[in-house]
Amino acid sequence: MSRRWKVTSAIALLVLFSGRLSAQAPAPLAITIAPNWASIVRVSMTKITLQAVANPPLRRGSPIHYAAWESMRALHARDARMAFWYPYPRLAVAELAAPSEGQTSWDFSLMDLLIEDFIRAANGRSVFTISTIPQWMFATDAPVEIPADPNEAVWNYEQRSRLRDESLQEVASYYERVARWYFRGGFRDELGVEHASGHHYKAGYWEVLNEPEFEHSLSPEYYTRIYDAVVGRVHRVSPRLQFVGMSLAEPEKGASFFDYFLDHSHHARGIPLDAISYHFYAHGQTGETDGAQAASFFAQADNFLQTVDKIEEIRARLSPQTQTQINETGCIAANDLSKTADSMSGKGISPAYWNLCGAMFAYLFGNLSARGIDLVGASQLLGYPSQFPSVSLVDWNTGAPNARYFALQLLIGNFSAGDRLCDRPVSTPEVFSQAFRHRGVRELLLINKTLDRETVVVAGSKGGLEQHVDMAFSGIARSRLSSDTVLLGPASVMVIQFNSRH
Repeated sequence: MSRRWKVTSAIALLVLFSGRLSAQAPAPLAITIAPNWASIVRVSMTKITLQAVANPPLRRGSPIHYAAWESMRALHARDARMAFWYPYPRLAVAELAAPSEGQTSWDFSLMDLLIEDFIRAANGRSVFTISTIPQWMFATDAPVEIPADPNEAVWNYEQRSRLRDESLQEVASYYERVARWYFRGGFRDELGVEHASGHHYKAGYWEVLNEPEFEHSLSPEYYTRIYDAVVGRVHRVSPRLQFVGMSLAEPEKGASFFDYFLDHSHHARGIPLDAISYHFYAHGQTGETDGAQAASFFAQADNFLQTVDKIEEIRARLSPQTQTQINETGCIAANDLSKTADSMSGKGISPAYWNLCGAMFAYLFGNLSARGIDLVGASQLLGYPSQFPSVSLVDWNTGAPNARYFALQLLIGNFSAGDRLCDRPVSTPEVFSQAFRHRGVRELLLINKTLDRETVVVAGSKGGLEQHVDMAFSGIARSRLSSDTVLLGPASVMVIQFNSRH
């Protein structure tokens, strides 16, 4: 045989052998989803909403004031939460100094404008979280200096863990007067002077304090005493108002808090436990790639869902009629947590980050609705450099929505309490799905948990309307499906509305 014939024959045999191996090797399995629309496993109780935090760019006169509040109004979210946060005491506290020498310091002028804008942007009922207790009510060695500029942050405003009035009547009276200002048109102050507001707002919920294990480091016992004192006084101002307790920052560490607070024997007679609340943020790590961050965020979300299950066991055992509101959820980029020159600067946030955070929120909603959670809220309307920019739903320069916002808008527009969940959620390392019957329409929530493109075969979806948010388009894209094969873009959130109504 010639050398050329030997080489040619060897190549031919190799090609033939390789072809046989290829024919015998299994092709990658397509992700196939076939919802069982007849299997109703739960009626959803989950309201989808957001929180706004009182901060300077939301004030009138800010270049993005109107655009930011208009973005919130366009969501049509119910039970939105307005949180008055401690770094800006002039925006969050109505009485900055104790009564002295025949004078009081009551001043709602800055708070009122934020409340008015919030009420206009909210859709119906809302949650008031006027959480910052005046610092002078705590037993401190010296008063905390408050800058004249209301836009200047005071990170050391909250100090100490015990109130100076151990009977708690002072703090309870403060919140009663605040409630009267907003719900009953005004109040009489400590010196007997009448203050008229003209406000008669109708909030749905009043949340007592915020992240008490961080802010003032309150114990479960002491927080519960404060809750009872405040609720007892505010409830008589607005008997239809419901109350939210706890608002924990780290629920995974708070089993003893839940055990204590949800035990009715630890509360005064007649004090309602309408709802509890707690928070979740997935944290980025310095130096991780976008792909690694995607895997990490969904892993953190899964760990949080395990915490939710444990808390629900405690709640079901001690106070099953109490609602669960997870009213702060989001992602925090590594720079927002670091102590570097870029800390909270908003620098280095990739476009994929906003889509990823929107996908993770949708993933939490799908799983929490399957668990019977009453509310899930995205945090927050506006973050900006120096104030957790990576948690924002709108651009801090323009007030225009980002991808997180559009994912929230897609969910609010397609799902609500009262929906019927069909089958259990389907979750692979790449894709999550949950089938719903929403007002008679069959809908499927699909989420790409990766930053790769994923192909999914959805039985019976041909001809249906798909709406999605992904990195290819700024906003919510819509199209008719030409087949049952669906292509999910990186970190895509998609809702498919099937043709027939059954």
